[in-house]
Formats: sequence, structure tokens, C-alpha cells
Amino acid sequence: MELLAISPLRWESLLCCFLSAIVIGLERQLQGKPVGVRTSSLICMGTYIFIAMSRATFAGVGDPARIVGQVITGIGFLGAGVMLAKDGIVVGVTSAAAIWILAAIGVIVGLGYPWLGVKIAVLAVVILVGVDFVENTFGFMQRGVHHKLRKGRDDEKGDALPLLERSSE
Repeated sequence: MELLAISPLRWESLLCCFLSAIVIGLERQLQGKPVGVRTSSLICMGTYIFIAMSRATFAGVGDPARIVGQVITGIGFLGAGVMLAKDGIVVGVTSAAAIWILAAIGVIVGLGYPWLGVKIAVLAVVILVGVDFVENTFGFMQRGVHHKLRKGRDDEKGDALPLLERSSE
């Protein structure tokens, strides 16, 4: 059916981008962070589209690494936009890293490894949730910036933080 044809893009690849974005974006959204499902989906699918279209357009003619390099540069600027300095502490670094890994997943899918992208997304969420769990369980993990962030939030609220607010941002 011509209406559903998206060649040179592939529906399976778009699905894998969306699944990857849901996995990472849902974790970020549940933590109340700026990179939710919608943003994650657009970053991952957009990166996939750039890579896949450049491969199809310049097949055998150019260097696909140049497109990947430009994507990395552009995503770096996007990630920098979510980082802020607040009271001498830089926040948003984890969200910037989430943007970075979403773009990397888009590159993986664009280079022809769609299900590998989903696996990497699951690994990224295991890291996000696992490290958060360890930091909230063991006090010695809440040093430096993480301690200052938590202390500042405790002072503002005057009570213990709920688990969802103690994210390692």
C-alpha cells in the first residue's frame, strides 16, 4: 500500500525509536524531569531520520561519519540547554545525558540495528533507576552535589523527601 510506504525509512526502526523513547522518557517523566516521553520520542526519531536519510541519499558517495558528527554536535547544544546553575550547583546533567543517549540510540537505529537501540534504552533506565536506588539507600552515596541538592530541598520543605523527588540530577 503506497500510502503507508515510508521508504527509505522503516516502520520497524521508527517503532524501536519510539519504544526506546518510551522506556527512557517515562522514567524521566515519572521523576519530574524535563525530558519526558514526548521530547524523548522526538529526539530519538529525529536522529534516526537524519541518519537513515543521509545513508540513503549519499550511499557510497559521502562519509556517513560526518552526519553522525553533526548530530553529536547539535545534540550537545540541546543537552547544554537543559543544564542550569542554581546556587552554585549545576543541575540538569542527567537530563542532558538522557538526551545524549537518546540521540545515540537514534544513530544505532539509523545504522541498521533497531532492536539494539531498545536494549540500550533498557540498560540506560537500569542505570538511572539503579543508581537512584543505591543513592537513596546508602547515605554515603549522597555526598558532594547530591548531598547539597538534597539538603536544599529538605530545608525548603522541612520534611523528608519522597522517593520520586530524590533523583540524582
